[in-house]
Amino acid sequence: MFWTGWHNGSHHRPYSGYGFKVSAEDRDLYFNREWKFVTLALPVAEGFVLSEANIDKDSFWGDCRELITKDIGLWMMSNKTAPWVKGKPPRFTVWRVNEATFSVYPYESVSGLGGETLFQGQ
Repeated sequence: MFWTGWHNGSHHRPYSGYGFKVSAEDRDLYFNREWKFVTLALPVAEGFVLSEANIDKDSFWGDCRELITKDIGLWMMSNKTAPWVKGKPPRFTVWRVNEATFSVYPYESVSGLGGETLFQGQ
């Protein structure tokens, strides 16, 4: 699956207000309303940064399908996917690796690999 970068437009701190925008289709296929959080595995040189994003809110299940954490902003800045030109957010390739964990990669780093789920126990 593919997600896009999201920013709330505020510039209080360089890394704040960043997240991933999930399509309604991906949300409905790969997320469960019973979950409180999902874990995002963000690749870094030493392995992964694990970040928990809250999905236990009406907005996520409505029109505001963003996953937002401070770690996402720091990670985007470190791999130079943020900031971006207005109206041209970066894309990310995402795999669901278990029930509530997703691995996220900048789109360019895994081009040609698709974005299927690795977890078969849906």
